[in-house]
Amino acid sequence: MTYDAIVLAGGAAQRLGGADKPGLLVGGRPLLDRVLDACADARTTVVVGGRRPTVRPVHWTREDPPGGGPLAALDAGLRHTTSELVLVLSADLPFLDRATVRTLLDATGTPTGTPAGPADGPADGAVLRDADGRDQPLVAAYRAEPLRREIALLATEHGSLGGLPLRALTAELGLARVTGTAPLASFDCDTWDDVATARARIREHGTVLDQWITAVKAELDIDLAVDTKTLLDLARDAAHGVARPAAPLTTFLVGYAAAHAAATGADPAEAVAEASRKAADLALRWAAEAEADARQNGSG
Repeated sequence: MTYDAIVLAGGAAQRLGGADKPGLLVGGRPLLDRVLDACADARTTVVVGGRRPTVRPVHWTREDPPGGGPLAALDAGLRHTTSELVLVLSADLPFLDRATVRTLLDATGTPTGTPAGPADGPADGAVLRDADGRDQPLVAAYRAEPLRREIALLATEHGSLGGLPLRALTAELGLARVTGTAPLASFDCDTWDDVATARARIREHGTVLDQWITAVKAELDIDLAVDTKTLLDLARDAAHGVARPAAPLTTFLVGYAAAHAAATGADPAEAVAEASRKAADLALRWAAEAEADARQNGSG
């Protein structure tokens, strides 16, 4: 499904004391980069805000006047998009994932009623509804045509979009509501307490490995499904059957071998699995040989 993405990265961040919110680190990565990773397959990504280094190329723009609010920023970003579907996100969503983005895009085809009447066609968009039952218009996908139409009508009615709230727009759209996604997908960082909470959750025991692997893949610019259990089992076998330092060295060599195989046309995930199997079998044979020698020496 082809779509463009608009990320709103302006705002005064008053509850953060004017800090550079998109640049704040959570799990070692700027908030903006975490959001950009969630929409990495967008055809065009427009960031509305001040320029900065980013994990991937984007188109930059600013609302007019600067500081004109989210609706003015959305309008500025929309002017640089051409897809029929537009994903709209804020830049402070540390836990937004690609699965949630895909769910929002898919939901734009859901029949829904307009504010004035019964269901009469596909939704004008799909908005994430959080666990407290609140709609999140900056975690949403919209059809571009009704979005442009309603923004133009609001600009005509009010003379300017500056200072208008997003609800002035969403109230005029027929939106599908998306629930049941990742529990923290709409968690945003408006205060320092929010930032501290996000940083703590990143390091929780049950999710820290997944978060770390995602961060490393983004840092190294690779997109690969990682079979964590297989690699951890391999590291265990190498550490127990050979020596503790063999664990990281073996997993490195498996990665190198898999990259070499992928360069010759092999599927990367299958190459990792095959290299892991071979290395794990070797570690077990190594350990069995040592145990056999120990038994023989003991009986001698």
